[in-house]
Amino acid sequence: MRSERTKPAQFVREVRAELRKVTWPTRDEVIRLSIVVLVTLVVFTALVFGLDTLFAEFFRWLLSTGRES
Repeated sequence: MRSERTKPAQFVREVRAELRKVTWPTRDEVIRLSIVVLVTLVVFTALVFGLDTLFAEFFRWLLSTGRES
C-alpha cells in the first residue's frame, strides 16, 4: 500500500498553496507577543537563579554544620 511519491515541483506548488491559507500575525502582534516571551523568560530565569542560589546556600550550610561537631 505504498503511495506514489510526489514530484518536487508538485510538492512546492502544494506547499505554496498551503502557505497562502495561513493567517499570518500582524507586526503589532509579533512585537507584543515577543515582549511577552522575553518578559516571561526573564521572570523564569530569575526564579531558577533564585532557587538555585537558595538550595546552594542551604546545602552549604547543611554540610558546614556537620564539620563543626
